Amino acid sequence: MATVTLEGVNKVYENGFHAIHDLNLDIADGEFLVLVGPSGCGKSTALRMIAGLETISGGDMSIGDRVVNDVEPKDRDIAMVFQNYALYPHMTVFDNIGFALKLARIPIDEIDTRVRKAAAILELEPYLDRKPGQLSGGQRQRVAMGRAIVRQPAAFLMDEPLSNLDAKLRVQMRAEIARLQRELGVTTFYVTHDQVEAMTMGDRVAVIKDGYLQQVDTPQRLYDNPANVFVAAFIGSPSMNLYDAELTVEGDGGSVKLGSESFSLSRDSIAKSPGLRNYHGKHLIVGIRPEDFEDVTTSEDVADDRKIRATVKLVEALGFELMVHLAIDAKPVNSGDPDAPDELPGEGAANAVARFGPRSRVMVDDSIEISVTTENVHFFDGDTREAIAG
Repeated sequence: MATVTLEGVNKVYENGFHAIHDLNLDIADGEFLVLVGPSGCGKSTALRMIAGLETISGGDMSIGDRVVNDVEPKDRDIAMVFQNYALYPHMTVFDNIGFALKLARIPIDEIDTRVRKAAAILELEPYLDRKPGQLSGGQRQRVAMGRAIVRQPAAFLMDEPLSNLDAKLRVQMRAEIARLQRELGVTTFYVTHDQVEAMTMGDRVAVIKDGYLQQVDTPQRLYDNPANVFVAAFIGSPSMNLYDAELTVEGDGGSVKLGSESFSLSRDSIAKSPGLRNYHGKHLIVGIRPEDFEDVTTSEDVADDRKIRATVKLVEALGFELMVHLAIDAKPVNSGDPDAPDELPGEGAANAVARFGPRSRVMVDDSIEISVTTENVHFFDGDTREAIAG
């Protein structure tokens, strides 16, 4: 096991495209770090540079105490798990798992011991004599994991290993990989575009956009304290609602104006982000998570100054909750996610998503009042799009 460190790492291709900009990451010994971002953001490029499959244009990369910028992939003591499994179709499961050991001229008895131990961990013992074509997608993924495990590497590198699986199997394999990583204690760098995978698997999550690292933190802190508008919208499903707003600060409290709607801010809201006092009378970006909108008919003692009006456009009943799409009189703000729609919704269209409890009885075209949990509202500078804190 070992640490993996990237210091000011850059990647510039021959055509001049700058894929990675001054990437600094420190993956601790035994840590599970997930790198997440939209398609084309540079996350797989970063992983391939760690593996040695891409050259580094600038900066230093270390595995343990050794700088590996010019070290061949086979000498880096890492094991990769690919998106497409990369299994040999003519070999049995046993031979696929043990192939790298055979190339390394490991004694046959040791190969047998390591392969059977990995197979036991991954519950593959009944399938050792089968070939990949006789296995399900989940079983093939476990074989790919087994091939990495038997090498006993300093670090695992995983490049979107679950993207070829169906939804139910992905959930199962998420839990399986996380359990396995904890059991083995191997430093793991995991790349995905799926923020749900990132939030449920990683000890820490690094968010990247256009080759620039946006924020690195634990999943919960990323969710609670996003560094900027992009992270705020990218982390969380459904995405955070973002609006252009005008702030008024009055004494220990204040208010937020969204179009023709407004709600009050408590003393706690201002105390949580004292930098808001510098934005009195100015425009900024307000972020409200879906769970921080609430149907007032299912709540008790909601203050009038926390209510805003909305029109129901769509109700998705999920049994344990309702996902309600609303139109409110507020100007939405684009998150900056390249995968998001370029066009913002027009007047009268749904521009908010709320997560209501199952007791709500809202229906399409209803005009309703919703409350805002103002203590959880997020604030961002309208120009820099960075979070406003101290």
